[in-house]
Amino acid sequence: MFRIESSAVVGWGHKATAAQARAYARRHALPYIALEDGFVRSLTLASAGYPAMSMVVDHQGIYYDARQPSDLEQLILEAPERQDEALLMRARTAMQRLRHQRLSKYNHAPERQLPARTKARRVLVVDQTSGDASIEGGMATQATFLAMLREACAEPEAEVWVKTHPDVIAGKKQGYLVEEARRLGCTLLSDDINPWSLFEQVDAVHVVTSQLGFEALLAGLPVTCHGLPFYAGWGLTEDRQACERRGESRRLEQVFAAAYLEYSRYANPYTGERASLEEVLQLLVDQKRQSEHLTGHWIAPGYSRWKRGFLPAFLGPWARCDFTRRESQALETLTHGTPENAPLRVLSWAGRTTQDFARSVERLGGEIWRIEDGFLRSVGLGVDLTRPLSLIVDDKAMHFDAQRASTLEDWLEHHELDDAELARARRLRERIIALGLSKYNAEHDTLPDLRALAGEREIVLVVGQVESDASIRHACPGIKTHRELLEAARELHPDAYMIYKPHPDVVSGGRRGEMSGENTPEDLVLTSGDICQLLEQVDHVHTLCSLAGFEALLRGVEVTTHGLPFYAGWGLTHDRVSCERRTRRLSLDALVAGALIEYPLYVDPVYGHHCNAETVVTILEQQRTMLRNGTRKITLPWKTRLYRGYRALFIGRH
Repeated sequence: MFRIESSAVVGWGHKATAAQARAYARRHALPYIALEDGFVRSLTLASAGYPAMSMVVDHQGIYYDARQPSDLEQLILEAPERQDEALLMRARTAMQRLRHQRLSKYNHAPERQLPARTKARRVLVVDQTSGDASIEGGMATQATFLAMLREACAEPEAEVWVKTHPDVIAGKKQGYLVEEARRLGCTLLSDDINPWSLFEQVDAVHVVTSQLGFEALLAGLPVTCHGLPFYAGWGLTEDRQACERRGESRRLEQVFAAAYLEYSRYANPYTGERASLEEVLQLLVDQKRQSEHLTGHWIAPGYSRWKRGFLPAFLGPWARCDFTRRESQALETLTHGTPENAPLRVLSWAGRTTQDFARSVERLGGEIWRIEDGFLRSVGLGVDLTRPLSLIVDDKAMHFDAQRASTLEDWLEHHELDDAELARARRLRERIIALGLSKYNAEHDTLPDLRALAGEREIVLVVGQVESDASIRHACPGIKTHRELLEAARELHPDAYMIYKPHPDVVSGGRRGEMSGENTPEDLVLTSGDICQLLEQVDHVHTLCSLAGFEALLRGVEVTTHGLPFYAGWGLTHDRVSCERRTRRLSLDALVAGALIEYPLYVDPVYGHHCNAETVVTILEQQRTMLRNGTRKITLPWKTRLYRGYRALFIGRH
């Protein structure tokens, strides 16, 4: 038998659930290491299935237990000795980011407006739930809470609001202040409310040990601490208790740097990779933006069982989606309305949305939203029922519909990008190029040496599409077939070595279309091969409106468009069709910011949570590596092969 020698014992903080672990450590004279959630945790609660993005690891104690030293306390004490200006600059920037983006430990609470004031000042008193380990660790009792409330109520010309947990009001949990607050005539606030919204409507904050007190300091409010949270005792708060180990004055950015940048550790829970505070804040910003934008009641008609399996995840945690088999049922629901009389959004797959249906939805007072695959979709083809990581939902028009302005076009035309947005887009673009990522990422066949075949001739790639695709119907007012495209490209490049690459769905047999024909002007037809590797060998790309043109732009390849895709008309392509709506001249990174960061929805495949472009790029890299190493195989079952044939025969015709 093997005997495992322990070098330390790890437990969850100093809570009762970790008592056995701490006792074991004492009994065996082993170090006890305390773990806890960090100060910026997740979009919403752990009970909703959201994993932590931050954690603290403490070898001395834990930050909320003032009865003994902690690693955080030590970091704050030593802050002046380090005086790391770069660290303090990061702290100031992150503090500003939290304020500007209105982020907290949890980020599900809505903005709310409190009633008008009845007195000159409004004082917030923060209750906590009974049994919270930070209360005993913060040298507090029930008497501490009652003394805090009475002190706040004694302030002249002040209305006192008591923030308590909803479960306390409902009787599911015990608090400390509800009964006394009612007796003293205070206003109870149990609704979820974004802390920053709350801070804007009060003048001062009283806490025992709640983290809300530290966030109030970040908001610039005076805070009185009646217990000993980690931020008390440093000259930042008015304290009703003292800790002999503290008493040194520290600046707010020093305490923040110690707690959020040095003491806390961060990870992206959807990739499993270590992250920085800045990366976690960006992920939360993107999650929150996507989820809030899609909050509401949706009707989704005519979706297959497969799509029903993933669409709700893309709508997010605060959306309700009712599926109907037919469009007529969706219109009937709109006719009768809903019990809550909420505005109804109808989610229709863009390629199948008819003008008549869209007009009917709007006539009945609903909102028509269209949905389509995103630009960084998956490892594998959609026609093979590979679940997408990215979708696009638009309430104006789809990005491929050049007849009207989409949300993406409006953003590109009007949004003023700052340096941070452009820098983020540049980093994303460079990473996509370095990894060789595209929309589907499934092809990895070896390509021929095109330069050896072409000799000194210019290499021109002509990208085929599914000729029945909605993008060609809506964005190609002139030529619409691959033969016409090849002939137009040959006319412009009479001496070039011309390659034609048909669409992967056509090659796979999942969509109808021609891969080559008699007397067509190409020199080579490539039915396989990684599009990214191919783009590295060509000098010029011709396309109707294929996403491959955008992928070529990312890699610095010249592109001529014969239709009007979303990336044309901004001064980055040679355009054979013009659009009067598009008047700006954009940088490539501005285009990337709109098309890959702002516009799509991203969802991770494990939790089904909103994420962001950077996260999906890493997930695609991981999935493709598993595929190429043989640890993940794409084996098409007979049902999928049958579906390919069905789609090619019946769906692809229209």
